[in-house]
Amino acid sequence: METGIATTPFGRRPMSLAMLAAQNESREIPKGRIVEKWQIYRNLCEGKSIVGIGDRALAVLNALLSFYPDSGLSEENGLIVFPSNAQLSLRAHGMPEPTVRRHLAALVDCGLIIRRDSPNGKRYARKGRGGEIEEAFGFSLAPLLARACEFEAAAERVRADNRALRLMRERITLHRRDIQKLVEAAVEGDVPGDWGGLWRRFRAVVEAIPRRACIAELEPIVADLAALHEEVDNLLEIHMESINSSGNDSQSERQQSDSNTDSIFEFEPALEKSGAAAEPLTRNAEPPKTYPLGLVLKACPEIADYAVEGIGNWRDLMITAAQVRGYLGVSPSAYEDACHVMGQEIAAVVIACILQRAQHINSAGGYLRVLTDKARAGEFSVGPMLMAALRANGVTAKMTG
Repeated sequence: METGIATTPFGRRPMSLAMLAAQNESREIPKGRIVEKWQIYRNLCEGKSIVGIGDRALAVLNALLSFYPDSGLSEENGLIVFPSNAQLSLRAHGMPEPTVRRHLAALVDCGLIIRRDSPNGKRYARKGRGGEIEEAFGFSLAPLLARACEFEAAAERVRADNRALRLMRERITLHRRDIQKLVEAAVEGDVPGDWGGLWRRFRAVVEAIPRRACIAELEPIVADLAALHEEVDNLLEIHMESINSSGNDSQSERQQSDSNTDSIFEFEPALEKSGAAAEPLTRNAEPPKTYPLGLVLKACPEIADYAVEGIGNWRDLMITAAQVRGYLGVSPSAYEDACHVMGQEIAAVVIACILQRAQHINSAGGYLRVLTDKARAGEFSVGPMLMAALRANGVTAKMTG
């Protein structure tokens, strides 16, 4: 049975105010409190850095808890265990007895257990006639019960810090991946800009990331990478808008010259009433490159799987897109309307983007009609759509310098 009187250690072990405070705190356990002992232990293992206890001391505590007969710690069932050092050594996987004694002292110093020493320093229990324990000398587990809420809060704090650190590292990984692939795509597509300087700044930030870092150390790194990411995005967005603007002008001219012809679907044999293959009207001149073809194929690589002999130029892309629209369930009239409004090249790029995200689009035909209506109202630019596909499906390229 526990008493409300302060007890001191046996022999030469000194008494301290910290031990006295632990004893006083253990007397403030609410009546009837029962806490699962292994849950307390798990919380201590997670919150050990806050509590200030080491792994080996926790191993000894594990051995001590194994001598407590019930799964729930409670004052009603007593809180003192009295194994010998030899028994503790066996349950601590053969830990040497001098090491066991050292870590028992560490548990006492941390206020996790309290010594209840007998007059001769031995650990034992005195039982009554009925076999119940009347008095026990050993180690009191009362502090574990008294501080259970504290240990739970420490474990939750560590879990929250770990979650925040994991999210921080995920943000760094995403920024690194996006910046690298976007810069490589810009260099490959001959996009104007100081990409070499951006790349060197990016590598300087990445190489400064420590292998083991806390949240405070990673926060400025995330901020630097986010700023670089935004700078890269802005440069590419400006480039996309500029070539889209020039592309729209050339498309308008072509649409006016072709308004009285049947050339909109010159690449799709299925639209010919006779059922025979259509003869392309543009035999010698290749369509103007409103976007770098390599950039389009990098953003939308799946369309190349539908090309019989690969995609080596814009004509190949438009022929393939005219075939793919049927696989996607886009009606001939919807695609013809898109080609009239957007131009054949942009419509082909849109089909490639839709194919790339086909699993996320319920109705490809309906989606294309919505985009066509927006383009007719001057509210659609394929640039952001292509950039989104590029971010999701960019292929790493070798970069030097």
